[in-house]
Amino acid sequence: MQDDRPRGWQRLKKTSFNKKDLSRRMRRVEGVTVRHARKFVVKRWSNAREVRRHIITWVVATGLLISAIGLQLMWNQQSYRTSTVASGGTYAEAVLGPVDTLNPLFATTRAEEAASHLLFSRLFAYDTTGHLSGDLATNLAVNNTGTVYTVTIRPDARWHDGIRVTAKDVAFTINLLKNPSVHTTNPEDWRSISVAVINDTTLSFTLPVIIASFPHALTFPILPEHILGKVEPNAIRENDFGRSPIGSGPFKLRFVQDIDVNAGRKIIHLARNSDYYRGASKLEFFQLHVYDTQDAIVRALAIDEVNAASGLSATNLSQINRSRYDVETVPIKSGVYALLNTTREILKDKVVRQALQRGTNTKAIRDQLPAGAPALDLPFIANQLSGDVPKVAAYNLKEAQKMLDDAGWVRTGTTRKKAGVELKLTIVATKDSDNERVLETLVGQWRDLGIVVDTQIVDPSDPAQRVFQDILQPRNFDVLLYQLTIGADPDVYAYWHSSQASPRGLNFSNYSNPISDDALVSARSRLEPSLRNIKYLTFAKEWVADVPAIGLYQSTTQYVHSKTASASKSSNILVSPIDRYSDILYWSVGARSVYKTP
Repeated sequence: MQDDRPRGWQRLKKTSFNKKDLSRRMRRVEGVTVRHARKFVVKRWSNAREVRRHIITWVVATGLLISAIGLQLMWNQQSYRTSTVASGGTYAEAVLGPVDTLNPLFATTRAEEAASHLLFSRLFAYDTTGHLSGDLATNLAVNNTGTVYTVTIRPDARWHDGIRVTAKDVAFTINLLKNPSVHTTNPEDWRSISVAVINDTTLSFTLPVIIASFPHALTFPILPEHILGKVEPNAIRENDFGRSPIGSGPFKLRFVQDIDVNAGRKIIHLARNSDYYRGASKLEFFQLHVYDTQDAIVRALAIDEVNAASGLSATNLSQINRSRYDVETVPIKSGVYALLNTTREILKDKVVRQALQRGTNTKAIRDQLPAGAPALDLPFIANQLSGDVPKVAAYNLKEAQKMLDDAGWVRTGTTRKKAGVELKLTIVATKDSDNERVLETLVGQWRDLGIVVDTQIVDPSDPAQRVFQDILQPRNFDVLLYQLTIGADPDVYAYWHSSQASPRGLNFSNYSNPISDDALVSARSRLEPSLRNIKYLTFAKEWVADVPAIGLYQSTTQYVHSKTASASKSSNILVSPIDRYSDILYWSVGARSVYKTP
């Protein structure tokens, strides 16, 4: 059938490939291309020269138009994008050790204190403005007599193992602080204070008398009763808890890495607590790199072993590369004093003490500190008192010399004597590069007065030197160059009341004055700020006249961090160096670009 025959469009013609024919066709195409190039490009190039200005103008205009469009696009993108701190990452901070325990009840070194604040919660803590604010606590109420404080704590706080934090944990910790067999390093004396649990979120503290500064004592770390409750108090320190602690703070322990046992070099690896009641931190991991010296910390910064460091003296700052690191120098509520032992034969004479004060150029001493330091003349931080605040007499070398002359200390050559006794003082200072600079300047000034000065540098972290037992407790010095922690409240009873001039007390000057004693007791037993201020003014006037110490300068803390890290800011007000962690939840490493919310 016709339909069965193949249709024409279905038939394919037979094809063949001829190399010679292809070569011939390619040569023909090449020839045509060359003729066209000569005709339309080469022969007409001279015409292009005539309009080259127009061509250049057109090219430049086109380039400018493209650039303008690009800039406009970038500008529009910047208008709805912004830079913000990045979440995640690892923050590595260098701290001074050693680290013998991670149990916060026994923290003594800066590294141990840092771990304590990152791992454990407190009832109250200092915020970035230097004020006391609630941490675990949500409310603090005091009764009409001012002796019973009732604290309410958060119901959503949990230990790192998931168990709920309750008022029983707080009472358990207080009882450990009160127990003498525990030998805690907490400076507060809790023996006369009783604690009672009302319910899971409420407890009360009963004081024997009014202590106006008591709320500031509620900054101790809280320990878990469900882990340590069955451990004998005298065995708490040696318990495995000190190596594997369970806290309720913003970070939890991952592990401790020993790098160099002989040098005490360790890395404490922490991870953020995602269940933290105040919210998870931006940082995913936090590393505390423990070093034995400040020089080791400076080297670690130089080789990028860490991206931040604390515990450096002001003198070390000159070694920091400022193009890579930001250095924050912030005053803290502590002061460095030359404490005069008023029971020593020479220093019993108030006129001699006054002459020492008049002959000490504290500005010259502050100028020796590279980072600078605020002046501190009184036993209080500036602005803690108001009204008729007494002033210390200004530096006057001639007047100081005359006071010594009038007191019978006759100068012969470079030294003074009285009744054949040489005017000689021994100054003890703790080991620190800043202290050593200050000591050198102070010694030079006192020698200009004709005083023979011997010096002794001691290291409290060296147990072999027994600094506390052999020097501080027996007051084995004429003058002690020492830092006193004053704190956010002006209660300085511990340093200047005569009852504290004992081996266990902190009145290292052995200062005793009935008027001062009465003012200090009265000030801490009143809750009204105005009445407390009047009492402290009375004490300050007596202190200035008696000169049991010479205020040299207000302490500062130095914090170094890489320029890519967002950490503690110099605008923060710190009570102590450890309060740099007050905004730890917002620290970060690096930044990222994000779209703005309309």
